[in-house]
Amino acid sequence: MPANYVLLEKITVGAAGASSVTFSSIPQTGYTDLVVKASIRSSGSVATISTTFNGSSTGYSERLLYGTGTAAASASSSSASYINWVFNTNESSSTASTFSNCEFYIPNYTSSNNKSISSDNVTENNATGATAYLDAALWANSAAITSITMGLTGTSALFAQYSTFYLYGVAALGTTPAIVPYATGGDTIMTDGTYWYHTFVSSGTFTPQKGLTCDYLVVAGGGGAGAGGGGAGGLRSTVTATGGGGSLETALSLTGGTSYTVTVGAGGSGGTSTLQGSNGNNSVFSTITSTAGGGGGGNAGNISGKTGGSGGGGGAFFAGSSFAGGAGTTNQGFAGGTGRSTTSAGAGGGGGAGAVGSAGTTPNEIGGNGGAGVNVSITGSSVGYAGGGGGGAGTGGSGGTATAGGGNAGATETNNGSAATANTGGGGGGSGGNSGQLGGNGGSGIVIVRYAV
Repeated sequence: MPANYVLLEKITVGAAGASSVTFSSIPQTGYTDLVVKASIRSSGSVATISTTFNGSSTGYSERLLYGTGTAAASASSSSASYINWVFNTNESSSTASTFSNCEFYIPNYTSSNNKSISSDNVTENNATGATAYLDAALWANSAAITSITMGLTGTSALFAQYSTFYLYGVAALGTTPAIVPYATGGDTIMTDGTYWYHTFVSSGTFTPQKGLTCDYLVVAGGGGAGAGGGGAGGLRSTVTATGGGGSLETALSLTGGTSYTVTVGAGGSGGTSTLQGSNGNNSVFSTITSTAGGGGGGNAGNISGKTGGSGGGGGAFFAGSSFAGGAGTTNQGFAGGTGRSTTSAGAGGGGGAGAVGSAGTTPNEIGGNGGAGVNVSITGSSVGYAGGGGGGAGTGGSGGTATAGGGNAGATETNNGSAATANTGGGGGGSGGNSGQLGGNGGSGIVIVRYAV
């Protein structure tokens, strides 16, 4: 890559797929041009592909030339609501594990003139079929480009897992870019002009190019639920608040040229209502380890919630009372709530990074609420992480609620619990009280690293 190309953001699609991806907060100073590179595959057949700028749906036109090796053709569009051909994608019918490749270039993206775009892409799939595309497009708009969205429309198809998009800023030749990241690593890399942010939603390495002092948020995977709600993953942060009501963590001083391990913990699996849920998995950044969330208790032989970053909620045996929630970890999270606190109460809520899970209550076997998560503003916006899962309900009861921060509400008597949101570290929602119902899975964790521009 030329020295004046600077990686501004990288997006890698996860296992759930994505109908679109967006590069946002594009710097408005320091660069003259933008380049997007992508390696893409669709999970199905594609009706329409689209590229838009700043959320606008007007003013696009383009001219396309393409060839298959045996034939060539052209196409055009005008006054359209998106650009159709600056990227193309391999589909599910393409040879397995093959991805199309594309690049498009946008000069003078902050100017007050209309924006021209040129692209070169290919859908070669290691078989007999391959198509190469050259496209010239125009966005008739005087606004500076602040965001770019690429999507699959008119279809249920999604960008498949491992589809990857890169946004580069291009500085004027012979100049040093005004805003340059000082490290590599992360699924997205972006700047707001004050800080660089490297966000890991999957495991990798963080490698500073020079000595850096780094703030961080490290959230472990949340616990899976049984009847009791799953405990949230441990949360450690140098910004806004850390888990368990503790003092803020201390920023790390990192050495240039050294690669630091980043592990993003997976969420734990939910158990049947008679069994405990599984603990999540630890998340790690350099020397910082956040402890996995504890699994929620069952309603038979394994009734207590498990210990973890935040503890799992206690289960709700068919007879008896007061089945303990699991303990949390100091300065990471809180304990789970008691299950079956009286003979007609529901299961306990999982502990959260910000509060203890609530006990199951009466009347009619109501599940305890999940403990609150913690709102962290490491990226400039306040986002909730590591909420506990709600406890499951028994006959005639209702499942415990979950607060913002990733946990999920518990289920009513005959229903499975639902999974917490990925990359929040939330605990899964507890299952209903009947034998055979499944608790929800915990949410995977996240690691965010920031340092000054």
